[in-house]
Parts: sequence; structure tokens; C-alpha cells
Amino acid sequence: MEKEKKWTTVRLAKMAMLVAISIVLVALIHVPIFPAVAFLEYDPADIPILIGTFAFGPGAGVILTVVTSVIQGATVSSASGVYGILMHIIATSTLVLVSGIIYKKNKTRKSAIIGLLCGTAAMTLIMIGANLVITPYFMGVPVAAVWQLMPFIAGFNAIKAGINSLVTFVCYKRLSGFLHRQ
Repeated sequence: MEKEKKWTTVRLAKMAMLVAISIVLVALIHVPIFPAVAFLEYDPADIPILIGTFAFGPGAGVILTVVTSVIQGATVSSASGVYGILMHIIATSTLVLVSGIIYKKNKTRKSAIIGLLCGTAAMTLIMIGANLVITPYFMGVPVAAVWQLMPFIAGFNAIKAGINSLVTFVCYKRLSGFLHRQ
């Protein structure tokens, strides 16, 4: 029982470290991808969350997402408010759930690639719907205005998830030894 408790404490500490890294990354790196919609900024905050998902499972990935989103939304990204927190939770939860579930079934490089590609596609598709429903409500704009921006919104989500997935794929195996060490 004591060993299990220690492992849980260590695991929580490692997850907290991943949240902190995620917050620091978004504070330091956030750049617009498309000049026409400069408010859509790439940030690498999902990389530590994806790494935590692969190390600790999809459920842990969702917990990391929610904690990171709330802290990020209350600090470094406070201008986006509840809207930003909600959209980050929806986008990243989709990415980590799909990627994490696929990777958890068979922890190989091939399933990591398939999981990350499927997660990227799922995030892109879910965010099309989320933006059509949630953005008009929070921003007070008609659905038609959001629809006009959809090529940029879909492209942004695909690029952001794609870059973060690629970096995760390259870095995960190098970090997994530390994350799994007790």
C-alpha cells in the first residue's frame, strides 16, 4: 500500500511539472499562423499534455488539459476568459483522448503515429463544430461570420495539432524513462 501511495505522489508531482511546463511554453511562445486572423496563435502548450497522456493515459491527459486550461486562462491567456478556457479544453481533450486511447492499446511507434494523426484530425473536425456553436455565443457574431473564417480556423487547428504532435513524437521516448521512473 505504501509503495502505491508513493507512486501516486510521484505521478502527481510529474503531472504538476508537465502543467507548469505547458504554462511556461504558452507564456513564451505564441505566434499567429495566418496574418488575416492574428488572434489564432500557435502555442506549444499541448506538447507536455500529450507527453503526459502517453506516459499516464488518456484520463490523465484530460486532467492535465483541464488544469492547464484553467491556470492558463486565469494567468497568461486571461484576455480570452471563459471562452478561451472552454475552447482549449474541447480542442486539447479531443487531441489527447483520441491519441491516448490509440496509443494505450499498443504502445509502439506506429500506434503513436496513428494516434497522433487521428487525434489531429479529430481536433480539427471537432473545433469546426465547436467554433460554429460556441464562438457566436461568446463573441456575439453571426454563424455566417464564423463560417467565413472556417478555412483559417480548420487550418489553424490542423497546423497547431500537427506541430505539437510531431514534437511530441520526437521527444516522448527520450522523456518516457524519466516519467515512468519511480
